[in-house]
Amino acid sequence: MATTVSDRPGYGQLLRTPGAWTFLLPGFAARQPFAMLTIGIVLLVQHTTGSYGSAGAVAAVSGVSMALFAPQSGKLADRFGQRAVLLPGVLLHAVSVSALTVLALADAPLWALFAAAVPTGASIPQVGPMVRARWAAMLGATPDRPASPLMSTAAAFESVTDEFTFVLGPVIATALCTGVHPAAGLVTEAALTLVGGLLFAAQGATQPAPRPAATAAEPHASALSVPGVRVLIVAFLGIGAVFGGMQVSLTAFSEEIGHPGVNGVLYGIFAAGNMLAGIACGAIAWKSGPRRRLIVGYVALTLTASGLWAVHSVPLLAGLGLLVGLCIAPALISGYTLVDSLVPATARTEAFTWLTGAVALGQAAAVTAAGQLADAHGASTGFLVPLAGTALALVTLLALRSRLAPPSAGRTVARGIGHREPVTVD
Repeated sequence: MATTVSDRPGYGQLLRTPGAWTFLLPGFAARQPFAMLTIGIVLLVQHTTGSYGSAGAVAAVSGVSMALFAPQSGKLADRFGQRAVLLPGVLLHAVSVSALTVLALADAPLWALFAAAVPTGASIPQVGPMVRARWAAMLGATPDRPASPLMSTAAAFESVTDEFTFVLGPVIATALCTGVHPAAGLVTEAALTLVGGLLFAAQGATQPAPRPAATAAEPHASALSVPGVRVLIVAFLGIGAVFGGMQVSLTAFSEEIGHPGVNGVLYGIFAAGNMLAGIACGAIAWKSGPRRRLIVGYVALTLTASGLWAVHSVPLLAGLGLLVGLCIAPALISGYTLVDSLVPATARTEAFTWLTGAVALGQAAAVTAAGQLADAHGASTGFLVPLAGTALALVTLLALRSRLAPPSAGRTVARGIGHREPVTVD
């Protein structure tokens, strides 16, 4: 599908892409429950067990399960088509969430909740990566045309949509769990996943064509075999560490100063920074390449995260949290944009799910580490987790940045291994 673009692409032009609204609206509805799941589990399990530790552990099992199984879902979607994966996936997820809810309300032992959390996380529909794959199919490079300048705008738009989802979803789930019934958050999550997922799956005209067999021109291979994808996974693990560390540490800080209600304000400011930066990234006509933008953005993210542990006042923490949020979106957007040039079309959905799963895995690890540090040494030490995660990821990015250069034109890299001649992406 050809797309005519101007020298300065923007959101309005992106949203006028033929067929875009047919998958954007159901895609937003289908991904909304994803942000409701963790908080829904925490609130229900804490209500039935009286333990935040048990609730966090069950939620962490679900998050780790999602991170491990999401790439397999993406690989199947690339090979057999998104609809073939979504239809059984949303049904399994609805059943798994229902089982977890029933077990929690029945005061089942913790091991039973862990067992139910595994399929609950594993079956989370990967709608966000599937939407990104549809944008890539519509706007990305093909043998007949170069990549559209709107690709970066689409990546920014998806980042803003994701962040809006993670701002709105927990609010909805919390209101339902506290105002209706402790299980209402998970029940609504399951229902929205089922309805939204089925509506999204019905939009077959815009889904990337499945590629069940390898071809001589573009062999089917795992996205994980591409060296650049492995580097991006490390970078996204660090971003996940920021999300998880901020969630726990801001909560602990608010309770430590005796004003637990300020937690929502602080996290909202942090999330607002991410959204504003995402909007700006999509509105700018970039002259630098995504690899350079990723590295510059990650340096800024690491520097801003390095000061969180030393801040002890609400205004300063709000201001620094805003700066941290402003630095996340450029790194996320640049990483997602690089996928189009690094990964063949046969594996893009899988690549996007690896990155999404990396964020979830980094978040799960950070929640655990930051919680333990905050319990043992105070809220400020929990903020060391975002610093450690981003610093380690930045070192990896700088050391292996050459792997983020796409293969030169005319070369096919089977299974991500082969001779690469660097091209200008900076």
